[in-house]
Amino acid sequence: MSAINREPLTAPHRTRNDAVLALGVAVLAFAITLMGGEGVRPGHLSWTLLLAGYVPLVWRRRRPVAALLGVVACMAPYYAFDYNPAPPVPAIVLALYTVAATGAVRRTLLTGVAVLGSTVISNGITDQDGALESLEISGWIIAVLVVGIAVRYYRLYVASIVERAERAERTREEEARRRVVEERLRMARDLHDLLAHSITLIGVQTSVAAHVLTADPERLDRKAVAQALDDIAGTCRAARGELRTTLEVLRAHDTVVGVGADPGARAGSLSGSVSGAEDMWGPLPGIDGLAGLAESGRMAGAKVELSVRADGIPPSVGAAAYRIVQEALTNAVRHGGREDLTVRVGLWTADGALRVSVRDDGTGGGAGPGGGAAPSGGTPGFGLVGMRERARSVGGTLDAGPGPAEGFEVTATLPLSREDEVR
Repeated sequence: MSAINREPLTAPHRTRNDAVLALGVAVLAFAITLMGGEGVRPGHLSWTLLLAGYVPLVWRRRRPVAALLGVVACMAPYYAFDYNPAPPVPAIVLALYTVAATGAVRRTLLTGVAVLGSTVISNGITDQDGALESLEISGWIIAVLVVGIAVRYYRLYVASIVERAERAERTREEEARRRVVEERLRMARDLHDLLAHSITLIGVQTSVAAHVLTADPERLDRKAVAQALDDIAGTCRAARGELRTTLEVLRAHDTVVGVGADPGARAGSLSGSVSGAEDMWGPLPGIDGLAGLAESGRMAGAKVELSVRADGIPPSVGAAAYRIVQEALTNAVRHGGREDLTVRVGLWTADGALRVSVRDDGTGGGAGPGGGAAPSGGTPGFGLVGMRERARSVGGTLDAGPGPAEGFEVTATLPLSREDEVR
């Protein structure tokens, strides 16, 4: 079966193997000749023609038609001298089979017509009463050609199955790698949003505590200092809880994959774990958590005006909206540039989409919410990039830039019809 399945035109060592095969069938033909049979007693000429007729089989796969012509050119005189008809049969059958198994059906049909026509004509000239023998010879020739065509189509069928299996395997591996990359990117975005928001609030609250301590030491407002420190502790606890959840997901991935595992198995295991990662994260944040974000902004000293006019928002869209508002509010507090900063957060549904708007009246300009620019010419961040990726993850769009009058504005449009396309 391995020899049948192998493509004859590209098989390794095909010339060497064909030479061994030609030698084997030639020995068989000589043995048949020595056993005797019908026809004239063999002589030097018959041995020479018989041997020469098996030599072209060495190149039967490289030049199948030429090999058949070489066999016919040597065997035709052999039959013309009425030698034993059996010895040339293996060479003729092998050459005909090779032509049918390695070429198109049209070439096989033309070859069959030519061989059958010449055989019938020559047999009719030499033996006019051998109609039954001519029919028998024609049947064997047709049978050999049909077997060759069947083997050729079987090889094509097997090759197509192998090609589809390899393509499916490549597709699975590429899908596994793509999902792993997407999961890592999602974790990076979540970590960025969490750390940026928490650290910004801690920094602002620490500044408030430091201001209270240094403003008027003789009239120290212990209650204000205690409130600022409590706010810092609460923010740290919330950040620690979210970080623990994230690390649990990463540890679960390491447990599934295992240290020193095969790279292919690692990609497949990560792909399988990605599908269940959402359950391990716990419930996705949504628009119900916006009130907590607004309160955090107020604790940081900004006046946050929240307006939500949306119900029945899909979890994926709600999570994207939550993260966008979180990042925009964090950057507004960070880059607002004024103590009486006002941030207006609005969410509403229109035209089958959730509209998100975060606008502040600060003086940060291009370093506003999500602008990604660091103060004092520092290293740019990933705020705006992350928000746009959040919007694209649910098929939406996001725009950010200076407001119409002052401050900075972030607007996003998140379609509501893509609930099943989280991440």
